[in-house]
Amino acid sequence: MLDLAHEPPKPKVIAGARHDWELVIGMEVHAQVASKAKLFSGASTEFGAEPNSNVAFVDAAMPGMLPVVNEYCIAQAVRTGLGLKAAINLRSAFDRKNYFYPDLPQGYQISQLYHPLVGEGEVLVDIAPGVARRVRIERIHVEQDAGKSIHDMDPAMSFVDLNRTGVALMEIVSRPDIRGPEEAAAYLTKLRQIMRYLGTCEGNMQSGNLRADVNVSVCRPGAYEKFMETGDPSHLGTRCEIKNMNSMRFIQQAIDYEARRQIALLEEGGEVVQETRLYDPDRGETRSMRSKEEAHDYRYFPDPDLLPLELEQAWVDDIAAGLPELPDAKKARFVTDYGLTEYDAGVLTAEVAAADYFEQVAEGRDGKQAANWVINELFGRLKKDERDITESPVSPAQLGAVIDLITGGDISGKIAKDLFEIVYTEGGDPAEIVEARGMKQVTDTAAIEAEVDKVIAANPAQVEKAKDNPKLAGWFVGQVMKATGGKANPKAVNEIVAAKLGL
Repeated sequence: MLDLAHEPPKPKVIAGARHDWELVIGMEVHAQVASKAKLFSGASTEFGAEPNSNVAFVDAAMPGMLPVVNEYCIAQAVRTGLGLKAAINLRSAFDRKNYFYPDLPQGYQISQLYHPLVGEGEVLVDIAPGVARRVRIERIHVEQDAGKSIHDMDPAMSFVDLNRTGVALMEIVSRPDIRGPEEAAAYLTKLRQIMRYLGTCEGNMQSGNLRADVNVSVCRPGAYEKFMETGDPSHLGTRCEIKNMNSMRFIQQAIDYEARRQIALLEEGGEVVQETRLYDPDRGETRSMRSKEEAHDYRYFPDPDLLPLELEQAWVDDIAAGLPELPDAKKARFVTDYGLTEYDAGVLTAEVAAADYFEQVAEGRDGKQAANWVINELFGRLKKDERDITESPVSPAQLGAVIDLITGGDISGKIAKDLFEIVYTEGGDPAEIVEARGMKQVTDTAAIEAEVDKVIAANPAQVEKAKDNPKLAGWFVGQVMKATGGKANPKAVNEIVAAKLGL
C-alpha cells in the first residue's frame, strides 16, 4: 500500500554560509514517441542509419511540401497521457515556434503552445518502499525534433544530419514539485518506466531517445509553502534551465552544482539571472549557454498548414481500454498475490520484461521462492555478464524446473545453485541434467546415518564440545554435507545429527 504524501515533499536543505536554502525543481522531459514513422512524414525513425538517409521532402522543408499528421504518434501521446492519469484535450492545435539553427531546415519547429494535446496529470515518485510523492504534470504537448549538428569530424567545418528532423517528441512538463537531486532522478526513472510499460517511448537516454531540461531555483525555507498557497512563482526564486540532460547521474550532479552556485551568488549579494545553462561532466559544473527565452521570443503563431486536432471521445476510450497493467498496480498485485516485500516487488516490476519473466516462473509455485531465485541468482548472474533480462540464457521454464526439483526434494539448495550454473552456461533440461550427472539428493536415511556415524567416530573431542554447546551441531552437519558432496538431504542430516548427539 502506497503512502501518498499530499503535503509538499520534504525538501533537500543545503546549508549556505549564512542561511539554509531549499531546492525547487521542475523538469521538461523530451520523450521520443515509439513510432516507425515521423510526426509529419513517412520517413523512418531508425536509429543509427546513415546520415541524411531518413529524410522526406517535408522534413527537408522543400518548397510546397505540406505536413500530414501521423495518427499513430497522436495515439501514442494520448496513451501516455492516460497512463499519467492526465486530462486528454479533445481539441488541440499546432503552432510554429520560430528560431534558426543549421539543423532546423524549416526555420521553425512545429509544436503546441496554446492548445496542448494532454492536460494536467501526475506521477507518483517512489521515495522509499511503501512511500511515494506526487509530482504534478502541467501538460504534454507533441512536437517535432530538430536534426543534429556535428562539430568533431573536421577541424574547420561542421556537419548536419537531418535524420532526427521531424521525429515525434512528447514534451512532458512538470510543475515545480521536485525538491532534490535524488527525487529528480527518481521522477525521471518512474516516468521512463511508465512509458516503457505503455510502449510509447523506448526510454534510451544514450541514443537521445529520452532527455530532460531541468529548471533549478533555490529559496529560503517556507517559501515553497507560500507558493503552494498563493500560486505566485516569485516565492521560488529565479530559475536557471540546464539543457539536454541524458544521464540520471549527471542530472543529480548538475542540480547539486547549480543549486550551490546560486546559493553562493545570493549570499554574496548578487542576483541569479534567468538563463539556459549546459552541464560539463568533465568539470562537474554548469556554464552559461544563452539568456533564457520566453514564449514571445519565439514568435509563436498557429501553424497555417495544419488544422486543429479534433478527437472523438470514443477513440480516446478505446485507447484507454487497451492500456496494460501499469507499474504501481503490478507492484501492488505482486505484494498481495505472491506475498512479496515492497522492495522485491519493486525490483521485479522495474522493467515489464522482468515482471513477465517472474510471473512465468512463479506460476503454480511459491512466489517468495520464485522471487528469490529470479532476483538473487538470475539477476545477479545477468548483471555480472552485463546482460539484459531479454538476453537471459535461462528461460522461465528452465528456472521453474530448477525450483520444482528443490521443492520435490530431488536436489538441495546447494546443488540447485550448481545446477543453475550448468543450465546458464550449457543449457539443457534441469531434470535430465540431474539424472545424467548424478546430482540427485540423497534421501536414504540409512546412508545418511552411516555418514553421520563416520563423522562422529572421527571427532570425539567435537562430540563432547557439542554436548556442552548444541550450536556446534552445525559443524557435524557441514562435515556430512561435505562428505556427501552436498547431496544429502539437509533436513534429514540435521535430525540424525541431533539424535546421535542426544541434543
